[in-house]
Amino acid sequence: MFTVSQTSRAWFIDRARQAREERLVQKERERAAVEIQAHVRSFLCRRRLHREIRREIDEFFKADDSGSSKRSALCIFKTARKLLFLFRIKEDDERFEKLCRCILSSMDVENEPKVWYVSLALSKDLTLLWIKQIKDILWYCCEFLEQLKPEILQDSKLITLYLTMLVSFTDTSTWKILRGKGESLRPAMNHICANIMGHLNQHGFYSVLQVLLTRGLARPRPCLSKGTLTAAFSLAMRPVIAAQFSDNLIRPLLIHIVSVPALVTHLSTVTPERLTILESHDMLRKFITFLRDEDRCRDVCESLEGCHTLCLMGNLLHLGSLSPRVLEEETDGFVSLLTQMLCYCQKYVSQKKSNLTHWHPVLGWFSQSVDYGLNESMPLVTRQLQFLWGVPLIRIFFSDILSKKLLENQEPVHAPPASPQNVLPVKTLLKRAFQKSASVRNILRPVGGKRVDSAEVQKVCNICVLYQTSLTTLTQIRLQILTGLTYLDDLLPKLWAFICELGPHGGLKLFLECLNNDTEESKQLLAMLMLFCDCSRHLITILDDIEVYEEQISFKLEELVTISAFLNSFVFKMIWDGIVENAKGETLELFQSVHGWLMVLYERDCRRRFAPEDHWLRKDLKPSVLFQELDKDRKRAQLILQYIPHVIPHKNDGYEQLRQLSQRAMKGAIRVKFVSDLGVDEAGIDQDGVFKEFLEEIIKRVFDPALNLFKTTSGDERLYPSPTSYIHENYLQLFEFVGKMLGKAVYEGIVVDVPFASFFLSQLLGHHHSVFYSSVDELPSLDSEFYKNLTSIKRYDGDIADLGLTLSYDEDVMGQLVCHELIPGGKTIPVTNENKISYIHLMAHFRMHTQIKNQTAALISGFRSIIKPEWTRMFSTPELQRLISGDNAEIDLEDLKKHTVYYGGFHGSHRVIIWLWDILASDFTPDERAMFLKFVTSCSRPPLLGFAYLKPPFSIRCVEVSDDQVTLDDPQPPYLRKAAPSYGLSQAAALARTPGTPWAASCAASLPSASGSRVAACPPPPPASTCSSCPTTARRASCGRSCATPSA
Repeated sequence: MFTVSQTSRAWFIDRARQAREERLVQKERERAAVEIQAHVRSFLCRRRLHREIRREIDEFFKADDSGSSKRSALCIFKTARKLLFLFRIKEDDERFEKLCRCILSSMDVENEPKVWYVSLALSKDLTLLWIKQIKDILWYCCEFLEQLKPEILQDSKLITLYLTMLVSFTDTSTWKILRGKGESLRPAMNHICANIMGHLNQHGFYSVLQVLLTRGLARPRPCLSKGTLTAAFSLAMRPVIAAQFSDNLIRPLLIHIVSVPALVTHLSTVTPERLTILESHDMLRKFITFLRDEDRCRDVCESLEGCHTLCLMGNLLHLGSLSPRVLEEETDGFVSLLTQMLCYCQKYVSQKKSNLTHWHPVLGWFSQSVDYGLNESMPLVTRQLQFLWGVPLIRIFFSDILSKKLLENQEPVHAPPASPQNVLPVKTLLKRAFQKSASVRNILRPVGGKRVDSAEVQKVCNICVLYQTSLTTLTQIRLQILTGLTYLDDLLPKLWAFICELGPHGGLKLFLECLNNDTEESKQLLAMLMLFCDCSRHLITILDDIEVYEEQISFKLEELVTISAFLNSFVFKMIWDGIVENAKGETLELFQSVHGWLMVLYERDCRRRFAPEDHWLRKDLKPSVLFQELDKDRKRAQLILQYIPHVIPHKNDGYEQLRQLSQRAMKGAIRVKFVSDLGVDEAGIDQDGVFKEFLEEIIKRVFDPALNLFKTTSGDERLYPSPTSYIHENYLQLFEFVGKMLGKAVYEGIVVDVPFASFFLSQLLGHHHSVFYSSVDELPSLDSEFYKNLTSIKRYDGDIADLGLTLSYDEDVMGQLVCHELIPGGKTIPVTNENKISYIHLMAHFRMHTQIKNQTAALISGFRSIIKPEWTRMFSTPELQRLISGDNAEIDLEDLKKHTVYYGGFHGSHRVIIWLWDILASDFTPDERAMFLKFVTSCSRPPLLGFAYLKPPFSIRCVEVSDDQVTLDDPQPPYLRKAAPSYGLSQAAALARTPGTPWAASCAASLPSASGSRVAACPPPPPASTCSSCPTTARRASCGRSCATPSA
């Protein structure tokens, strides 16, 4: 195949190629070695050079420290060039510090221009080099400032040094070279300073100042000295002033400086003269002008994010409080920029915790990143935000409304003291409320006439939008905002008067039209209504009865009547027109606001009346229509019962709807058998009547105050759980059982004579969980005297601390004094003028809730195991009391007669039956009729809806008994006689009323039969000759033995 010569040739070529590659590798290695050696030699050379230069620099500063001679500016310049040539922050920090001190020291020398470092700027050869050098030195100062911590003493000194460097070389005011003849050089030097300042701005000078100020001020007490803060703020203002307040520099000033937490607060405290600079340059007006533009405001907010936007807003508000004249002139712009900032923050406010939210002490759950380093300064920021709802700003913003005078009647209406029935003379109230005096009508009745597109209305709407947005954004200080807005007594009534003037006709129609219009104007009008409702609800919640009914703070009672009528109609229309069914967002918030204010007024009226009878009913809503809607499962009918059940009268079959709901095991029939003292079971026709008496007897016993499960309130003696009931073994199980029995009674429609305290009924209904609930309002129902004493603290004009009270409550528990702390450590915290309102609410909450929390929870648990909470949600506390105990009205005998069922031959025209009704109507007193009702139905009160709803119905049964079966001499005890003859019913009723008659005693002592109602018959009367109790001759004539034969 291949010859020898060919093989040798290939081998030779391959070997030559390998040799060539090896030579190339060797050359590369040699080149690399040479390059490495060069780098090493260069490195070592530079190190030697750097060491040499640093040694020279150190010797320079060492000689300078000895003070042997003053260094010339040129020497300093050359030394600075050497240091900057090799400068490294970590290695040369001390040398840089000495250089700065050396430069500043040269500037302080008197009358030696060659020593002044700034003199080199006048040298033609060195001017540019000097400018370059000072720019580098000042920027290195900024880099050090960004790293130093002002709370550390040594760092604090360095901060002062570097700030002094920046102050000295960004302004010519301290340059001695410009004094005297050098004054002509000032314009050129100012230009150099402006050039230096521009260089610093391009590299992020404002960011450096922001870091420094935030570290020093984002805390309760600033750690920046007066000089340091003054220098930093002066440096921040210089570029803006030099640029004639250009928008390009106002923007970074706002973003980096004015957004520092509580900056204005610290300036006013530490260096108030700095604020005069802001005022002299009218900076607030310039800020408003810049930020009122929507695009620029959005740009600033997006650059800051939520937390720092809040800080910026706080500083602007503080500046506004210091410049009321500017705010009066720039109200529209200021309101606009505040609203835009709040709207930006609101986009990221969340209602609940999630993986994407963070907690903020003012905003709540926030979906943007939160700078937790600002948390320490949040109390100061919150204090700045309080200027927004402070009296001065409110007077400025609402000046158009507050300037109007509300004409009033000569004599204000004074509410009479609350009667036991909580009923006011409403005829007089209505007469005053709707009199034709124009002065009152403007307040109480919507009259319209003001164009909604007028400048005045738009201004007020914008202000209301601002405050409503603040309520929904600053969620954690919402109560503070509401309290501030309600501080002026005349703001809310004048705002209501303003609302009444809106539109062609005013009132309901205008706002209902706004619901259907998705325009900005409609949203603003609805925001005004929401703000009015939120503030008014908060005000009425914190006012006590004396302030509402007697002093009539803010609103007169006539105004509350008219406002409640408006709210009632508005809420009804929103539900009935289907607006609420699919409501979300702003519409849902509006409904919740208006409905909340309505229910606060309704519950206040339930507790103590201010509105006329049937004021809350909707006469245009027929119950039959509502129940037809319910049968069709219409959502709006269900919402009516859920939100405003008071608009339908409960005198129709509203209660029956409750009874027709599904039953559980406990709600089934319960049979009870009484056993006599002789151990004999009683017989009878079982129709639940015995269970009624059994239930009533149990309830009567457990609610006896002597048992100490329940106590009575002072005054009206109403029941509530006893705080010392824990002495009973298994007392919580007892309360749960009581709750079940009470629920069973309500479920079965059995009324029991148990008067509960109003505050306890509120807890049974779950009202105490509402955000609108006020413990102080309910306190009179527990102890009216204690309530008066407690509220007198609120009106105490002196120093509360002199009373020696603490946030604790001392109670005598079975002979021992026990101290209850209202808050942890409360017994060591004195009550002062600042916390007295909190003390009042804490004390009321303790007395009515904390003391009986476990007992109440157990009873409610038992009650709700029978009666679902949503069933009772439609009732107010007085209505629930009626549901439990029935009405106090007299017994309607005609109604009872109409719904009586007769058995065994009796009928409505039977002479015995006629006697019975005649005696009950003519001879019995109301109390005796109640005793009769108690005897035959086991309850002394009629059913809530009349005897048509007595279950089982009242019945009279004719029972045949022979003459020798029952006699007066019968030794059998009367409580064992269950069957009774028909004859003698009239005589029995008459004898039962005759005191001292043995026969009457036996009749009164008789126990019920097992029928649904007691058998209305008694043992036979005595012979005719001794029947002196019959009221008429005719009746006495019928009392003979001829009546022994039962009726047909």
